[in-house]
Order: sequence, then C-alpha cells, then structure tokens
Amino acid sequence: MDTKYIFVTGGVVSSLGKGIISASIGKLLQARGYKVTIQKFDPYINIDPGTLNPYEHGECYVTVDGMETDLDLGHYERFTGIHTTRNNSITTGRIYKTVIDRERHGDYLGKTIQVVPHITDEIKRRMLREDEKDEQLDFVITEVGGTIGDIESAPFMEAIRQLRWQLGRDAVCVHLTYVPYLKAAEELKTKPTQHSVKELQGMGIQPDILVLRTERHLSDAIRLKVASFCNVDLECVVQSEDMTSIYEVPVSMQKQGLDAAIMRKIGIPVGETPSMQSWHDFLNKQRNAKREVHIGLVGKYDLQDAYKSIRESLNLAGIYNDVKAKIHFVNSEGLTADNVAEKLEGMAGIVICPGFGQRGIEGKIIAAEYTRTHDIPTFGICLGMQMMVIEFGRNVLGYKDANSAEMNPNTPHNVIDIMEEQKNITQMGGTMRLGAYDCELTAGSRVAEVYGKATTIRERHRHRYEFNNKYKEEYESAGMKCVGINPAADLVEIVEISEKKWYIGAQFHPEYSSTVLHPHPLFMSFVKACNSSNS
Repeated sequence: MDTKYIFVTGGVVSSLGKGIISASIGKLLQARGYKVTIQKFDPYINIDPGTLNPYEHGECYVTVDGMETDLDLGHYERFTGIHTTRNNSITTGRIYKTVIDRERHGDYLGKTIQVVPHITDEIKRRMLREDEKDEQLDFVITEVGGTIGDIESAPFMEAIRQLRWQLGRDAVCVHLTYVPYLKAAEELKTKPTQHSVKELQGMGIQPDILVLRTERHLSDAIRLKVASFCNVDLECVVQSEDMTSIYEVPVSMQKQGLDAAIMRKIGIPVGETPSMQSWHDFLNKQRNAKREVHIGLVGKYDLQDAYKSIRESLNLAGIYNDVKAKIHFVNSEGLTADNVAEKLEGMAGIVICPGFGQRGIEGKIIAAEYTRTHDIPTFGICLGMQMMVIEFGRNVLGYKDANSAEMNPNTPHNVIDIMEEQKNITQMGGTMRLGAYDCELTAGSRVAEVYGKATTIRERHRHRYEFNNKYKEEYESAGMKCVGINPAADLVEIVEISEKKWYIGAQFHPEYSSTVLHPHPLFMSFVKACNSSNS
C-alpha cells in the first residue's frame, strides 16, 4: 500500500486539542494494524522550542535522537508508543534556515528565492518525509500548529493545497473547529465553524472531515447543519466533547467512526472495528481508581503544561497502581525553612522538578532536606536530582557553600559542575546533552530492582551540568549512592539513598518514555511508595 497522508488543521481558536485528535487518529489506525507516524509543523520562526520560556510554550519535549520539540510530540508517543525523531518536529525557522543555507551554497543556481515555490517545496518535502524513504509507513499524520487565518500559517496551507492535488485520494484533510455555547441565548453556535471552513476553502482546501470541539453534546440536527453549510458528508462530522480524561478521546472517536471515515475517504476497505482491549482495560482501571494519593510538584513554573510529561507519567503510574494521583504544585520560590512543613503537609510524595537557572533553587534544596530528614518519598528529575545532591553536600557532608557551577561559578565546592564538552559552547539552542544515552545500573540497588532484568537502560537527557565525580567517594561513604553510570563518559546518572522509603534522583528525564500501555518503571515504583507511605 502506498503511504497515505492525513493533514490536521485547526480553526476558530487555538488550544482546541489538535494534538490529542492527531494522537487519537494515530492510535485508531495503529489498532487496525497500520504503521503510523505523527509529525508537528509549527509556524513560529524559532528553530525549535528549546529556548522558549515554558510560560510561552509549555514543556520542551525531547526525542530519542536529541531534538527539542513541541509538547504535542509527548501526546503522540504516549498514545501510540512510537518513537518520534527530529523529523517529526518542524518549524518555520528550520524550513527557512534550510532554504537560506541552500541559497548561500549556490544550490538554486542564481534563481530568485521566494515563498512559493521554494519555501512551500521544502515544506512539502518534509511533509512527505522524503528524507525517510526507508520507513515503509502506511500513514503519515501531519498536524499544523496555530489557527487558520494566521499569517505565519499561510505557506503551510499552500503546501497542503498543492499536496492534496498531487496525492489525490491518498490525502485527507481533518479540520478541528470550535462550536461555542452562548449561555445568555442558551444556544450552540455553528457560525464560527462555518467561517473557519470558508477561510480554509478560500485557501483552496476543502476539508474532508470536521471534528467539532464542544463543551456540550451536539445534536444530529446541528451536525447536519454543519455538514450542509461546509460541504462535508454527515458521517464525516464528528464531535469532540469534554472528557473526564484525554485517554477517553480515541474511544469516543472510534465510536463515531472517525477512523472508518478516513479509510472510506482514502478508499481502503473499513473491515471490522478493532477491540482495543488493552486500551479499554487501562480506561477501566482509570475509572475504578478511587483512592487518592497526593503528590507535590516542587518547581518554579506555575503552569501545568510546563511539567506536562511529568504530570501524565504520575497519572499513568497512579492508574496502574489503582489510585488517583492528585498533583499539587508547590512554588519553590516561596519555600522557606519556616514554611516547608506547612507547604508539604499532606503530601505522600514529592517530585523535585527540572528547570534551569537560579530562580527557585533554594526552595528546591529546602524541600529535598525536609523530605530526606522526614523520610517522604522523593523523586528528583534533572535539576531536581542536582538539588538533592547539593542539599546532601551542604547538610550531610558539611559543605555549607556546596553549589552548582551553573548558579555560582566561583563556589569552592562545585558538587555539580559543567560537563567538559560544554565548556566552550556559546550558543544556547540545541547544544546541551540531548537525547538517549546508556546507563549501567549497580546490582542490588533500589533502581536495579525497579528496572528489573535490565542492567543497562537507555534514557533521554537535556542538561549541561553533571554530578562532579571528584566528590563521588565522599557521597557514597555518607550514604548517597551513585547507582547509575553512563559507561562512555563515566557520568553519574542516578543517585539514591537506599535506606529511605524512596529517595532517588535521576539526571535524565524518565517522563519522556512513559506511555499509556507502558508506564515508566521509576514512576510506577515512586507512586507505589507514595501509596504505601500514605496508608
């Protein structure tokens, strides 16, 4: 079968959930036995979101090959279990940089470089994944960020228009819009959807399928009205209502025949509806989880998308432990020795969050000391692990000025130091230690027990600073063991205090590897310890 292409666009307003719909389509097609990948095209000019403030764009998600990407790639991976790469996340900045680099190299033989055809041709090339011809994919799902009508989206829309003509029935356009409810009039309004589709049609693109985002159930009469005014078959107008969980969305889409509609449009026999038994088993566990476990996230970003993958990993681990993980944000900037007991009261466990820079680190160090001395299950991730190391250096080893070279380059006890290969780097973007690296586990350690049979694991990283091996012997003698080591560079990847209920810090980001059907073992073990601690 030739590769089929699905384009997912959005209208009316942003943040409607194109990423969840794209991930759901991918999951449904996977369930039918097709090999799928999902890619995100973002219209902003940044090369990648790696240098963006989380308040601007939520978390930065890192692929196995070390690309800093949009958080929607986390949804793609959690829903489908696929491993995305740098070719699954494209920005306007990368498109323009590629074209400009070619122009400087003389590849265009003196021609005038224009948005059409040169920029649009490069967009099309990447949408078709021409650099990945050995993939043997059945479906490529392409989500375009932003909203129809945005100036910066125009080249992407033109590329999709051209591809629709070139690919014929091998391409389908799914358009996600919003149907608002006006409380004063007590009416659902379809006019915004009609205008959005009209604008899309004005760009030369007729949507094949409409997904109507709504907070209230839409009657068949409303769906028929939308179908009539937007030139879309009634069976191709589906609704995406608010759900108790984003993981209910694929099931809702399947019940409404979204995957079947896509296949009919492409000309593939629909066949039987897959049972998706493992997914339904997961949802049943989620619905049946009654007991709550309260977990605090100690960090500086008071925004749930800033720690999206951590939150989802905790939620998934909770479900598989038959509990609801109730997550509470604790702003580390406001944590002091005087209020830490009050701020962390009632928490069965604490995650000390990743991040960069000075802001809020002293609060993280105070939290690490409190949870260590009160034996509260604690999970430090990346910078969180480093704060656990600094706290131990200050309060157990007696180095009151222990610090990270990132925060104080002149500290006499740089228990966290810059990596050797990072010392001469001046560019900020895409220059950290990024992507998946091996880590060898110490036999008999808590983490070795957590990971089971695996003695060498492979996890994703995003950092510049590391545990200073000069202090390794002192730390281990005092009880903080270095139980995960990168064999190639001898970097400390995991520390633990084994006599505590659960006190583990990881330099890597395990949240990037946790999926719906395969929750990460560290999160599973941590939530289990929190649940035991809570009983």
